[in-house]
Order: sequence, then structure tokens, then C-alpha cells
Amino acid sequence: MRKYFFILLVASYMSYTDILVDISQQRLFLLDNGGTLIVSYPISSSYFGEGQVENSFKTPLGKHVIKQKIGSDASKNIIFKERINTGRYAEIHHTDYDSDEDHVTSRILWLEGLEEGFNKGGNVDSFNRYIYIHGTPEEGLIGKKASHGCIRMFNHDVIELYDLVQEGTKVNIVL
Repeated sequence: MRKYFFILLVASYMSYTDILVDISQQRLFLLDNGGTLIVSYPISSSYFGEGQVENSFKTPLGKHVIKQKIGSDASKNIIFKERINTGRYAEIHHTDYDSDEDHVTSRILWLEGLEEGFNKGGNVDSFNRYIYIHGTPEEGLIGKKASHGCIRMFNHDVIELYDLVQEGTKVNIVL
């Protein structure tokens, strides 16, 4: 609780933050406007690797921005379907369980690419590919490449991150 309070206190004084997603480390870093680390979280990127193309199920690289935040009042572990709260709770798996479903849970940070022809526009558009930072019921796979293109987080971590960032926050996804 103390760590969380400190993070909220620090973030309340920040006028701007950046997110760095490092695929090689399977970590997300929240940085202040001077590049100082605020907090770091383990993540899970795509099982299929990195890539920009629609229907590839790969995690897109490059510069993005949080275009939309969805789920402000949602309960922890709630399942979203097409960005709508279903009212159903996910069963959380803390082992290497990989289900047939790719449930989006707790919160959604919907990303928009900023690099025309690379992750914006045409068949490489991250926003139109529905690339999110979101919670997952497959928490046992966090730290490993396991998603279908999105950036997955522990449910408690994505809720915390959601409260620390705003729409318009820059997100850079790198190898």
C-alpha cells in the first residue's frame, strides 16, 4: 500500500509521462518527463513475435500513444468483449496455463501508432488492429511471450498503471 501511495503522489506532480515497453526484458517502464523511472511492471508480449501487419497476431513496434482508456469503474478481473464490460469475471490462472480464449480483463489502454506506414494507416495500423495494454486471466504466463499481439499485464498492475497515465501518454515499444 505504501509503494502505491508513493507512486500516486509522485505521478500527481507529473505533467507528462512516457511508457517504454521492452520486449527483450518483457517489462513495461513508466517514466516521468525527464526519463526517470517511476515504476516497472512485468508484461507478456506476443507469442508470435514482433510485427506490424494486420492479422499477424504480432506485437507492433515503434512509437504509439494511448488513444483511449476503457474500464475506469470496472471491477478487477472483469472480462471485456469488444471493449464492453461483460459483467463476467475471469478465472485467474497462476500457472503456465494457456487457454483457447484471449480474454481482456480489468482495464484497457488502446494504442494508436504514430508512425505513418509503419504502425499507422493501411494494414499496419495498431489502432485498427485493436492493440491494447490490458489485464489477462493467464497471469502465470506474464514474463513470457504468450499474447496474441497485445501487451498483457497482471490485473492489479494494469489497474495501477491505468490510474497513473492519461490519454495521450506516449508509448514506445522496442526490442
